[in-house]
Amino acid sequence: MSNELVFGTVGAPSSTPKKPGGSPGAIARIKELKLGALELAWVQSVSATDATCAAIKTAAEEHDVALSVHAPYFINLNADSKQWPASRERLMKAARAGFKAGATDIVFHPGTYFGQPPEKVYPVARERLADVVAELRADGNTVTLRPETMGKSAMFGTLEETLQLSRDVEGVLPCIDFAHLHARRGDGSFNSYTEFTDALKLVEAGLGQRGIRHIHIHMSGIEYGAKGERNHLMLKEADIKYRDLLRALMDISAAGRVLCESPDQEVDAVLMQKAYQRLLKRKTR
Repeated sequence: MSNELVFGTVGAPSSTPKKPGGSPGAIARIKELKLGALELAWVQSVSATDATCAAIKTAAEEHDVALSVHAPYFINLNADSKQWPASRERLMKAARAGFKAGATDIVFHPGTYFGQPPEKVYPVARERLADVVAELRADGNTVTLRPETMGKSAMFGTLEETLQLSRDVEGVLPCIDFAHLHARRGDGSFNSYTEFTDALKLVEAGLGQRGIRHIHIHMSGIEYGAKGERNHLMLKEADIKYRDLLRALMDISAAGRVLCESPDQEVDAVLMQKAYQRLLKRKTR
């Protein structure tokens, strides 16, 4: 693990050439952009063959690009008993193929409350996630599962819930989407150095250096309303104070990955990386 943050995109950079194309081409383009990470956006389904996974792994090793996977959107730890097997299989397929492709982390949306009290939903989510991890470990699969913090108040996935899952289930760590957390309350809050720092201290208190030194972040601009997230924006078009977040991450000595989900991911990923590098230079003067 690097002593600093590495930056990348969720999905292939928009400037990835058609040839060789695909994930290996995206990995090569990430390297050309002088970024260090790629999250494979398997958000609709997982269809990568073993041969494709092997090619992705080879490309990542050749270019020294850290890989994660964004699993399909259609996963819900709180699905009813009839729908849960399909959700479970989507998560398992992402984890199995991701492991073959050399990904170390599998990000997924943990689900919705369906109007139920959060304290009723949590035990169901915890037990189901523990069952998935147990099967993966029995198969020799060592990926880290990362439930993502969500951008709407109706969704299961507060920072506290993802941290509690990480404490309760070995092999789980959060994917902290700071844009989602900014949008979740719908009131423009969670958008200052102090609030970002308090959140990171919560991570450190709950997970120790494991949480801070292996952090996995999603970041973008975001439009939101009273009920939370509406859609992603470019950082320069949004109100989120990403420089304050980068400063908070530097001051707490965070290490890990920052993956951009802006409409043009590579532009904002490079923007954030340059801003972070400037902060580091000032700190070392």
